[in-house]
Amino acid sequence: MCCGCLNRREFLGLAAGVLGGAAVAPADSPSGPRGAIRWDPDEPFRFHARPLRIRPVLMYATPRRREQTSWKSWGGIQTDEAARAEAERIAGELRSLASEEGGTLEILPVVCAKTAAEVEAARRPEGDAVIVYAATGGSGLLEACLAAAGDAIIFVRHRSGPVYYWYEALSTRLLSANGLDKRDSSPHRASVHDVVVDDYGELGAKLRALRAVRNLAGTRIVALGGVWGKYSPEAPERAREKFRLDIVDVPYERVEARIRAAVGDAERQAEARSWAERYLSMSGTKLGTARPFVVNAFVLYRVFREIMAEHSAPAFTIKSCMGTIMPLSQTTACLTLSLLNDEGWMAFCESDFVVIPAGMLLYYVARRPVFLHNSTFPHKGLVTCAHCTGPRRMDGRRYESVRIVTHYESEYGAAPKVEMPVGQEVTFIDPEYSTDRWVGFKGIVRDNPFYDICRSQQDVEIVGRWKRLIREVRDSHWLMAYGDWREEVGYAARKLGIRWEDVSDVEA
Repeated sequence: MCCGCLNRREFLGLAAGVLGGAAVAPADSPSGPRGAIRWDPDEPFRFHARPLRIRPVLMYATPRRREQTSWKSWGGIQTDEAARAEAERIAGELRSLASEEGGTLEILPVVCAKTAAEVEAARRPEGDAVIVYAATGGSGLLEACLAAAGDAIIFVRHRSGPVYYWYEALSTRLLSANGLDKRDSSPHRASVHDVVVDDYGELGAKLRALRAVRNLAGTRIVALGGVWGKYSPEAPERAREKFRLDIVDVPYERVEARIRAAVGDAERQAEARSWAERYLSMSGTKLGTARPFVVNAFVLYRVFREIMAEHSAPAFTIKSCMGTIMPLSQTTACLTLSLLNDEGWMAFCESDFVVIPAGMLLYYVARRPVFLHNSTFPHKGLVTCAHCTGPRRMDGRRYESVRIVTHYESEYGAAPKVEMPVGQEVTFIDPEYSTDRWVGFKGIVRDNPFYDICRSQQDVEIVGRWKRLIREVRDSHWLMAYGDWREEVGYAARKLGIRWEDVSDVEA
């Protein structure tokens, strides 16, 4: 039976909302790709993801009084009336959480269940995940609730409402202690890492992680010019197998004539000039390279968008972008990739599939652009992050100040030198080649220097035991996003069978 439901009209009202200017577009929708292609910096950031469908299940029992014996367990939900009131509380709490997540969580009606049969009968429509509100009831009912979806979170109350029996009764007898759920050979349907006590902030983090895991699987990405993995040739196949990425390899031979024609087309040049003028007139934008390079970056932007549309792909990467693309487009791809990221697409240089899966996951967690960059040797608690393709809209709303200069290694084309706010908190992921291990940490931007290195560059303070990073130096690419997303990434990594090591976790 269902009680305290969030009805469909209420949900659609939530889904239509935006959070901080970020609009939601389904992962397989071409709200971009197959529609009319235009560039408009005033459009809200488009988050290309499917909402996570969540089935809340309140499990409880209604024991009968018996004289001179124990007849009930711990817990404040012991009657149908108490369950209905609790379901209304749950619906309201989840409604608030969904509103904060900007329509990326679809909350199905609350199921109130006293028997396994009631759980089974209420499983339609299916959810991507189930939140089991384990108030009262036996272990058989808990197992039935956990089986109601592929991923499960167990929520119990200590101080946030009527205390739940399972706040006391949960144990490793019923839960896996490993936490690497996809690889764990135990029969348990959930782990100790799937339990939340009272804290809706923690619940939101776990749901964001599950949203990312669900969206990562099957994401289609166009790889222009081929695929590779930095110091890890098996990375592309690993990305297909482990993360189930749908990689569309588009050789340069298939687009060479198309790019040359676009650059020489008078109508496209006129369109690109108007877009370039608008971009260069944006607040905080300075030009430090030849204007035709910027114009041709917008010509290339349209071509890339068209290719993505033809393959219904929300993600794009390019190989040999430091050479092959230049004579075709008469510019570099650096600014073009920055523009795609600022709109809400996933755009990565170098086709490095060692890090692209982690970059996609971080995007799906944070709902904002991800900066793929080179790492440097950590020293005195600092590291420098640099690449020529930095997004400007790193928080999904505002455009950071930028100077458009040449690509560093070639002294050619148009590349953004993005200025990140000093004091900005950021999250890093550093995958260890194609092993099942990712290293991460929290950082704080301390400076935007202008060294003779890739143009978007930041000196970042490493929060935590920074010397642990010295053992991780491997001349690799890292991923960066604004905000602290380590909790979400760590939980998602477990679901993917990835070992997550957090340098900033002082308890580790």
